[in-house]
Amino acid sequence: MSALAARPASPRRGGSPVGFVRDTVLLTARSLRAIPRVPERLLDVTIQPIVFILLFLYVFGSAIHIPGISYANYMFPGIIGQSLAFGVIGAGVATSNDMTEGVIDRFRSMPISRLSIISGQVMGQFCEQVVGMVIVIGLGLALGWNPHLTPGHAIELAALLVFGMLAFTWMGVLFGMLVRSSDAMQGLGFIVIFPLTFLAGTFVPIAGMAAVPRAIAQWDPISALVAAVRQLTEGYHATGSWQLAHPTVAMALWCLVIIAVCAPLALWRFNRKLAS
Repeated sequence: MSALAARPASPRRGGSPVGFVRDTVLLTARSLRAIPRVPERLLDVTIQPIVFILLFLYVFGSAIHIPGISYANYMFPGIIGQSLAFGVIGAGVATSNDMTEGVIDRFRSMPISRLSIISGQVMGQFCEQVVGMVIVIGLGLALGWNPHLTPGHAIELAALLVFGMLAFTWMGVLFGMLVRSSDAMQGLGFIVIFPLTFLAGTFVPIAGMAAVPRAIAQWDPISALVAAVRQLTEGYHATGSWQLAHPTVAMALWCLVIIAVCAPLALWRFNRKLAS
């Protein structure tokens, strides 16, 4: 016992950029390896968007007419934006589980960079979002979505989606550190994110909404994302506010603001957790 007590603690590695990157990769792989054991973690990025696609395309779509564009071509950019925004909930639930189930305490005893614990969480959730986005886009193409993308627009769209995934993942990580349980995170996510996705012109045009929801929708950050995807893939231009008229620029600005606010706050909260 005395020998164990006298043994020095393992040195904390990760002080160098190489160590930080190595630890981030290892923790990202750890997050992804948990998926086969807990496959329901992917429900929000796989089954949930498929349910929305089938319901709105084949049930509500028959009664919704959008002038100048087929409903499939109108809806699928909205589904892409909605799926990306729902990443807040998935990232928040995963982070909350790690924060409340003792995983962070085990990480504290390991010789790894503390910052890599957060970056590994973010990258793991980002990879899950990529899987979900591939499923949504693939299903959309199989069900009749016909995007009209130039090579330049395809690159712009990919960059925007990556930027958006990172921003919403950081937001989810922050929310997951603020709530007391994963159940609370799910409730908070659906209270905040779910209404915003429906107000974002995802399934019906914003211009046809009543005055109050229309005013909210015109400056909803998810509205900028949906409008940007729709403009790049279909050449469909929304109107009503500056961000709807310039959705790509507006979405890039929203992403910068979200990351600039959520990333430092998440790191601050994480350090508070480690110090407690």
